[in-house]
Amino acid sequence: MNLISCIELHAARLTEAGVSFGHGTTNAFDEAAWLVLWRLQLPLDSLDEHAERALSDAEQSQIAALIEERIATRKPAAYLTREAWLQGVDFYVDERAIVPRSFIAELLADGSIDAWLSDQTQAVLDLCTGNGSLAVLAAMAWPEVAVDAIDLSADALAVARINVDKHGLQARIRLLQGDGLQPAGAKRYDLILCNPPYVNSQSMAALPAEYRAEPELALAGGSDGMDFVRELLRAAPAHLNEHGVLVLEIGNEREFFEAAFPQLEVAWMETSAGEDQVLLVTQEALLKSMNKNNEGAQP
Repeated sequence: MNLISCIELHAARLTEAGVSFGHGTTNAFDEAAWLVLWRLQLPLDSLDEHAERALSDAEQSQIAALIEERIATRKPAAYLTREAWLQGVDFYVDERAIVPRSFIAELLADGSIDAWLSDQTQAVLDLCTGNGSLAVLAAMAWPEVAVDAIDLSADALAVARINVDKHGLQARIRLLQGDGLQPAGAKRYDLILCNPPYVNSQSMAALPAEYRAEPELALAGGSDGMDFVRELLRAAPAHLNEHGVLVLEIGNEREFFEAAFPQLEVAWMETSAGEDQVLLVTQEALLKSMNKNNEGAQP
């Protein structure tokens, strides 16, 4: 059997088993290709080059065992390979942190946020950093800035430390453990990036096993998915500089977001998933919304 036939065989096996995707791949063929190439210790972009390579019986057995592990455990492939890729950058990941897949990474790579920044931009925060991938990408995108990365989970920060060290960014990324913005103290930022827990409780209950293999803390956002976001938007103005901005991912929860914050003026950012996944809001808009809410609360 050659490599391409092996991939097709196991793609059919994954489809038959009904596994779910979304942690780096979107379909059975790509998932099988990832696992087969990784098992053979071949670069993930080398499929065309090695498509006709003949596989030994031992290699076929090793591949089959890995595919069966993927099916039996329902763990995302990234947890089996201990690697994930975001915008062409490789990151270590394991079960202590969510598999990185934020659409904010696209905005960092394509420069969509740059127009909202200035040559005075010095301080960036990645809130809910998980395995540290957005902090690393931000440090790569803006070589002159210092990046703080906060997470409630000490386990996730241990994974983030691996990635900060892996990419040699120890001098520019500071890891902080704690709830929300509290670890930042009185510090203010020019840019806050946040991919928070935002999945509403009904959606949480319907998640495939692959998503339930991830830390629930990184996903569950309460009944409407906005529990963390409410606290964030209340606290953010005090942690943003005068012209600072918050870039927030809310996934498929735009309807709930707009219901929770009807008076907040935001800019929806274009990503490969459309304009409903990520928003940008200025400190000025946050303060304006807070003032309106305070006025409405007065007797």
